[in-house]
Amino acid sequence: MKLILASASPRRHEILSIAGLEHDIRPSDADESTVIYTPGQPDAYVIELAIRKAEAVSAGEGEIVLSADTIVYVPRKDEILGKPKDREDAVRMLTLLSGNTHKVITGVCIADASGMREAFAVTSDVHFRDLSGEEIAEYIDRCRPYDKAGAYGIQEGACHFVDCITGDYYNIVGLPISAVYTKLRPYFVKNSVAD
Repeated sequence: MKLILASASPRRHEILSIAGLEHDIRPSDADESTVIYTPGQPDAYVIELAIRKAEAVSAGEGEIVLSADTIVYVPRKDEILGKPKDREDAVRMLTLLSGNTHKVITGVCIADASGMREAFAVTSDVHFRDLSGEEIAEYIDRCRPYDKAGAYGIQEGACHFVDCITGDYYNIVGLPISAVYTKLRPYFVKNSVAD
């Protein structure tokens, strides 16, 4: 079996490589704008995004397609934070996250040429300490997080914002590797050792 990552994300590629999962990259060109968010259902929304991405990258014979989409969700506002449109939007997002707990939810879809499709979501809770306006401005100017949901990358300069995490750290980076590895393992491990 050949694993196809339906994403151009360097972070997802790196996580799969760290886990020892050889893969090819075939970025998806799915139209995400047609997926509509139903209030109070962030899991369903992000799973649908992952499914659309997998469908846009058809699996060939002997291939398994892995797609993922990650969102930042603020439960108290029932708001999904995507990638910031501009600096003002990034400031707004980080100010909203400051001193509060938010959820990072990754939808994952695994599909093959036979029509097998498995989709699921993994959630991690992230609590930010109180951030000053100066810290937020400095971070945005230094790291330019315009390509990141919620306007931050935990692995790229925002690690010191985080007081605590509940859940999979790699999910926050962009791919819940423990859950993904568990789902993919049966396809790639030919022999198992009996106890």
